[in-house]
Amino acid sequence: MNKKRIAILGSTGSIGTQALDVIRNNKETLEAYLITGRNNADLLIEQAREFHPEVVVVAQETNYLKVKEALKDLPIKVWCGAEAIAEAVTIDEIDIVLTAMVGYAGLVPTLSAIKSGKIIALANKETLVVAGELVIKEARKYNATIIPVDSEHSAIFQCLVGEFNPIEKILLTASGGPFLHTSKQDMAVITKEQALKHPNWTMGAKVTIDSATLMNKGFEMIEARWLFDCRPEQIQVVVHPESIIHSMVQFQDGSIKAQLGIPDMRLPISYALGLTKRISNDYPRVDFFGHKLTFFEPDTTRFPNLTFAYDAIAKGGNTPCVLNAANEVAVDAFLHDKLSFCDIPNLIEKTIDQMPYIINPKLQDFMNTDQESRAFATSLLRK
Repeated sequence: MNKKRIAILGSTGSIGTQALDVIRNNKETLEAYLITGRNNADLLIEQAREFHPEVVVVAQETNYLKVKEALKDLPIKVWCGAEAIAEAVTIDEIDIVLTAMVGYAGLVPTLSAIKSGKIIALANKETLVVAGELVIKEARKYNATIIPVDSEHSAIFQCLVGEFNPIEKILLTASGGPFLHTSKQDMAVITKEQALKHPNWTMGAKVTIDSATLMNKGFEMIEARWLFDCRPEQIQVVVHPESIIHSMVQFQDGSIKAQLGIPDMRLPISYALGLTKRISNDYPRVDFFGHKLTFFEPDTTRFPNLTFAYDAIAKGGNTPCVLNAANEVAVDAFLHDKLSFCDIPNLIEKTIDQMPYIINPKLQDFMNTDQESRAFATSLLRK
């Protein structure tokens, strides 16, 4: 069997490191052909020396010389910059592009990979949040396959394999984050240390904060709308603190399919890298006698970001792009002690209210909207 050659965009992040763990344990069938990183140059060097990819791309130009010098004794091409990432994913030898870059930065390289007809293992939800309609149109135009990697979307995808019946409803599960039962009064003094302690998942800082504010679930709702061609009102968020059921699909006869498993991102990653062929592993299994499965409605009074996401996709156009840009600024400010936890949704709402609306945006419109929204949101931090 020929090895599948994998490009990992964001190899030093949480998804990227877990993807390399899957590759490490399946060297006979998977190969890391291209890896990219931004700020963690030391880890990128360590990964390159272990996996010997054909190409390493350093997104942060200030780290380029350090990485290039550290790898000069190996036959590895070292490139630099965002444009290099977008170019690298088009290399003919690459079979699968795992897009695990954080935030808006994943959009352009994902579109580049799509135009090359690659199989996309999509872990960057912001790509579909910002420009979902454009991305799906391009995927159809260039016959590019998208396999979702988010645990919830992988679950929905798995529930639909072999199904020919239309979806009546998607039941999108959410852990509820670390503040599921925290009072509104106590939320006013939440620290970043508290917000970064997710009860079930090990994720990067940005995604962990998004989970704590429920923005992550709002983004996942938008992503599901585009991936599975359904209306936002067909997607119901269900808080499931145990994170054993990763999501469900309800059909027109009332039947529901669910995908269950331990909360371990290596499972949906390996499902995508195996191109839906399940790769055996020795990870822990679900203990049905050790878990009590519970479900709650989301509290949009304490977590208004979920409402913002539903409103943004209902309005459409460039509004989800504004939502994403404002959220990235707000989360970064919170992580750097420039904004309180409860002020995250306030900054997002003010930015959405002020940005010009474009009903049918093109790629350049998305780029302009992203820059303008970030600039406006950042200006609010100085007031």
